[in-house]
Parts: sequence; structure tokens; C-alpha cells
Amino acid sequence: MSILNLHHLRLFRAVAHDGALTAAAKRLNLSPSALSSQLRTLEAALGHDLFERRGRGLVLTEAGRIALDHADAIFRTAEDLSATLRESGRARRILRVGALATLSRNFQLQFLAPALRRPDVEVTLRSGGQTDLLAGLESLALDVVLTNLAPARDASKRFLAHRQAEQDVHLVGAAEFATPGAPLREHLARAPLVLPTPETSIRAAFDGLVSRLGITPNIAAEVDDMAMMRLLAREGVGLAVIPPIVARDELASGRLIDAGPLPGISETFLAVTLERRFPNPLLADLLAGEDARSA
Repeated sequence: MSILNLHHLRLFRAVAHDGALTAAAKRLNLSPSALSSQLRTLEAALGHDLFERRGRGLVLTEAGRIALDHADAIFRTAEDLSATLRESGRARRILRVGALATLSRNFQLQFLAPALRRPDVEVTLRSGGQTDLLAGLESLALDVVLTNLAPARDASKRFLAHRQAEQDVHLVGAAEFATPGAPLREHLARAPLVLPTPETSIRAAFDGLVSRLGITPNIAAEVDDMAMMRLLAREGVGLAVIPPIVARDELASGRLIDAGPLPGISETFLAVTLERRFPNPLLADLLAGEDARSA
């Protein structure tokens, strides 16, 4: 096996971060043709194309994105070698995670906990909307997206949705509203409620439930963020319609009370990946670990 030329790798890294051959060549004090030739040598040594041309710019291929991750790790370690040796003696691997902004923070932490405990892994976490996060997955800027919304099935999109957990949705709130063992109808009829916004699947199922029961709910708030629903329940605004994992700590401490499940209503937590030739190897353990815990 040929030895990797670190000079070529440094040049590749410069071009990858600039996104343009000419600009990188000028900064490196090389001619564009000389820089292009050395990049081709690196591609030949690795056995994969690292860039594809789009317009006047260069875009990383999947192999190029992986090569850049390793190049960044190599040169970051070289630039701060003594600190790295004092900390762990090993280069850190990167896991790029996107999470729906409204998703339960407790679920995110539960999924990421095995990676966060590893000294050789660096986790970057970006929150946002579903469309932007899936675009990040497609561009290989993210390795996985945590969400409760299944991506649309499209032949041109190679998304893989891994079900990580499914939790029943409960009524959770302060003691003044929540009476364990009291009939569901009583809670729904008399207590102010903190509900998900109408476009969510949980809300659609909840509206169907109260319609079947012939109840007009007393809506105190409609919120698109589970963390905010938990906070409103904690502040005594009303009973929140949420999975218990969202208020795990408050339920454990007794600050909030679980008034019981809402029949037929559940939420599914997903880890969405892209079908890739070179998936991030850190994901295999996370997905397998979550599957085992939720089985």
C-alpha cells in the first residue's frame, strides 16, 4: 500500500476549504495547473475522486468529505500535538448531528450519550427545521438527523429512517391539575391544556380523541416546542400533552405528575441517515445501541 503524501493532503485541504482551485493556488503560491496535478496524484493514491466541478466551483464528493474530515483531524492534531497528548493521546473523530429544533432534548441526549462519553469522539450538534436539516444530510454536512417527522418518500432522495423509540403520549402537569387514577375524561374536561400546534401528528390524534369523547378542551397554549411545553407545565399553566421522556427529570423529582396515557396516541423518534457508500462508522454503534434499548 502506498504511503499517503501529507503535502498533497495539505493542498487538498486548502482547496476543499476554499471551494475554488484558483483561489487556493494563489494563496498557496502555486500555479493552478501544478495544484491540479498534485490533487490528481492524491486522488490516484486514494482511489477515489475527491471533487466534482459545479459551475466555477468545486464540490466535495462523499469520498472527499471523508478525506477532509481526516485531513482536518490530522493537521489539527499536528498543530496542537502536546495538548492532544496530554488529553488522550488519540485523534478525535467527528460526528455531525442535526436535530429538529422542536425535538425532545432528553431524547437527543439519550441517543448521543454513548458518543459523548467517548474521549476520542467530537460531536457537533445543529438544530433547525426539517427541510434545512435534510438538505445538510444530502450535502454530507451532517451524518444523521434526529427527528419525529418521517422524511417524504422520493425516488431521488436516499433517506433511511431508523426508528429509535416510540413512546405513548401522556397528560403531564402540576399536582393542582393532575390526579393519578382520575378518569381521562375528567382531566380533559376540566384542566387547562398545553397542546402541540395543529400541524403536528400528535395534535391531529389528540383532536380526534376529544372529538370521539365529545369534549371541548380548554386550551391554555399551543406550542411547537416540546421543551417549552414542559416548562409551561412546570409553571402551572396546564396539563401538557407530551411523551413522558420530555419531562423525565421533573417526573422523577415529583415536580410534575403523570396523569396517565392518551389512548392511541404515540410519538416515534427517528434517526434519519443518507444511503452512503462510506457511512460514518460511529453511527453503527449508536443505531445498534438505540435499537437494542428500544426493542
